[in-house]
This record gives sequence, structure tokens and C-alpha cells, in this order.
Amino acid sequence: MYMRKLVAVICIILLFSGIAILFWYNQWQYSLPTPMPQRYRAVKLKEHIDLSGKFQAEKSGPVFLHFFNPDCPCSRFNMPHFKLLAKKYGDKMNFAVVVITKDKNYTQKYIREKYDLNVPVLSDSTLAAACGVYSTPQAVLLDERSTLYYRGNYNRSRYCTDKKTYYAQMAIDSLLAQQQQPAFNKQALIAYGCSLPNCKK
Repeated sequence: MYMRKLVAVICIILLFSGIAILFWYNQWQYSLPTPMPQRYRAVKLKEHIDLSGKFQAEKSGPVFLHFFNPDCPCSRFNMPHFKLLAKKYGDKMNFAVVVITKDKNYTQKYIREKYDLNVPVLSDSTLAAACGVYSTPQAVLLDERSTLYYRGNYNRSRYCTDKKTYYAQMAIDSLLAQQQQPAFNKQALIAYGCSLPNCKK
């Protein structure tokens, strides 16, 4: 009887240890910067981004592009935060989701319905290169002249729970107040998440 209890306790300890190790590994893996592609062309702040033929803004004003891969865990964790931003600032600027995936099952209609989106959903993969994006999720904020004001992460936390590092929201507030872009640290500006387009880390 004693041996059975001992074996059961050891099995439970091993099970929870395995779960803890997997969780730690997953967190560690996504805490590393996304490798930069070999032929990556850097797009600098204040560079003009040509959206003609790619996105038609519904109203004048800034444009916020959310680069999203449905297969990327970070993208899925990030979607509620993006929707909150779109709801909060939607009357002041244009929002759109740019879906980056080679899976043809992820249609614009599917993404809109799956995530209950009321903003345009785009599937033009050339937008990523035009904006210098090579990872998801990434936020791109363009001013009213379509120049790059911010490209980076939403938050230091994968779940966007750290209010002190609401990087994308800080950028929006700064742009709408017509201020110079805040001096963000590397956690805001270096890409973290899933490599495009196949969700590989």
C-alpha cells in the first residue's frame, strides 16, 4: 500500500515537473528576438509607406496595421488587446488586420468571423515587406501622411497584461497628441514572436 502511494506521488511530481518545464521552455522560446531574415530590408521611421492598391482608408487620419498570423500563439494571445485599441481609437484613426499566412483556409471572411472583427481584414503579404515587418504580432502605425511613426511590439508581456509597457498604445497617444515618438527601448522595437510566414521561431 505504501509503495503504491509512493509511486503515485512520484508520478504526480514528475507530471507537474514536466508541465512546468514545458511552460518554462515555451516562455523562454518566445522571450528571444525573432531571427532577422537574410534578405531583410530595413524600413526606417519617418519613411513613406505606399499603401496605394493595398489598403484604402475609410477616413482621413493615421493608419494602424495589425500584422497577424492565426497559427502564431503570440498573435492569438494579442488579438483581444488589438480589439480594445480598435474600439478605443476607432473614431480617430483607421485600423486593419493584415493576415500573414500561406494557409489558404484562413480567408478574410473566416478571420473576421472567427475573431469577431469589425475592421478591414487584408491578405496582402507585400505589406509586411513594405513596412519592414518580419514577425507576428507586430503593430505598425502610420501618420496621416503615410509615414512610419511606429513599428514594434504591443507589450513586453505575451498576453499584453503589463500596463507599463503598452508600447503600441503609447505610440497612438503620442501621435494623436502630435508629439514626437516616445523613446522606446529594445523590448518595444526588436521583433519578438513568430517568423513570417510559417510561424516558426
